[in-house]
Amino acid sequence: MASPNEFNPHKVPIEVAIDKTGFGLYSYTLISLTGAIIISSALITYGSTILVPASACELQTNSGQQGALAAAPVVGAIIGVLIWGYLADTRGRWSMLLVSLIGGAIINMVASISVNWIMLMFFQFLASVMASGLYSMSMSLMSECVPMAKRNLVVLLVSSIFLLSQGIMAVIAIPIIPLTFNIELPALGIYWNSWRTLMLVYSVPNIIAAIWLYFMQDSPKFAFAKGDEEKALEILRTIHRINHLSSKEEYPVKGLLLDSKDVKEGPTSAKEKFFPLFKAPLLKYTLIMTVLFVFQQIAAFKVWLPTVANQFIRIIETGEGSGLTLCGVIEASINTPVTEDEVPCALNVNAMLLVLAIGALQSVINLLLSTIVNRAGRRNIVMVVAAVCGISGILVNLVPNAIGSVLLYAVLLMGIVVFGLYTAIAIAIFPTHLRATAIAIPLMSGRIGSFASIQILNLMLVNNCDAGFYLFSSVFASSAIIALLLPDDRRLVAAKPSPPPPEKDESVLTQL
Repeated sequence: MASPNEFNPHKVPIEVAIDKTGFGLYSYTLISLTGAIIISSALITYGSTILVPASACELQTNSGQQGALAAAPVVGAIIGVLIWGYLADTRGRWSMLLVSLIGGAIINMVASISVNWIMLMFFQFLASVMASGLYSMSMSLMSECVPMAKRNLVVLLVSSIFLLSQGIMAVIAIPIIPLTFNIELPALGIYWNSWRTLMLVYSVPNIIAAIWLYFMQDSPKFAFAKGDEEKALEILRTIHRINHLSSKEEYPVKGLLLDSKDVKEGPTSAKEKFFPLFKAPLLKYTLIMTVLFVFQQIAAFKVWLPTVANQFIRIIETGEGSGLTLCGVIEASINTPVTEDEVPCALNVNAMLLVLAIGALQSVINLLLSTIVNRAGRRNIVMVVAAVCGISGILVNLVPNAIGSVLLYAVLLMGIVVFGLYTAIAIAIFPTHLRATAIAIPLMSGRIGSFASIQILNLMLVNNCDAGFYLFSSVFASSAIIALLLPDDRRLVAAKPSPPPPEKDESVLTQL
């Protein structure tokens, strides 16, 4: 059998073949679908942040049980992301995305009829396992179907949608949670009410995304990396035809070439998927990306956003405590007694709106960065963002003014935009047949770090608030130094039309 890279004047490298499909209707549709999938993932995995307090009255959960309910989806996400990364690299992005979307929706729907908090925790854990790979799989699929020149831009655009997902989740909840209807279900011994309805609503985007995905194509790079050149060409022709609906131009590519590091034919084992990432030349980048994901723990600070928002609004309205630092604001909120007119288990609309506003600001900043990413470079932007936001976190409690301190806190929260940049960097560095797994490993490590840091930071903010900000902000700021060890992506070799076959010693960093 001839080598897939045997010289043939009618064949072009796979990256050139993807470039020749153009950027049009199919590309825009795929970008929109990827955004929808990521929102679907957030609604399943992080919906508990709203559902736990909303269900507290009916399920009669105490603080410890509510903590377990909130933690279960995080644990599910940690366990599931690596499994889905392996499955996506062996079974295909498209098919595994369908399974993940449908499975997550069904399990989340079943969770809506939970008769007690243990049943709710179990099914939310399972739903999170199913949904945990949606981000990495959809990003891999999208990046492998668009021209290289647009890849940085589309990854950052979709990352902007990811940053909005928590705000979208809050907006969906605002009109539903306050509803007061109760429909008895005697067979289950429960009442159908607003929070159960919200769980169903949170499942709907998964179903819509699954139907949408059914009419899309799998990754041509994955198909060719698995040895199916004809299927890869068929996918490329379809993408080209949809991208050029107004033109009768035929797709010009008749054959494909792939760098030897991307070729992986036949069945693969877990060993073949994981071990190459922990050997030279990829070991260095696996470790760097893992450390960067672990050091990015802005989510731990976002947990306190509603608390800070409530107390900050009170300060603005009353004028009392305007000289407090952020830790003073948090301490005041903890020590503020609940008033008699407060409704138990009610959704704090102002807090949810602030979550939306912060998410919108993060998204806007991410979009602005997307306009300069090709000129400045992803690595360099990461270094600047980590340094600026980390230093802002260190300064938060050195400003004895509530407004100034909260503004610095908001700057710290903007650091979450590096998440999309990290994903784009990982996509550029790792070869196709390892890519989903290579993204999943740092992502899983980051989620483990988030689970631990949320617990640690919660204790520190109550017992030694200043030290919590100094520690976690310093760790994030040090990401700027770690990122310096990555290659400057502006120097990566771009694909050129009809080049000669790639040489055997071509660097893995020139594949994308």
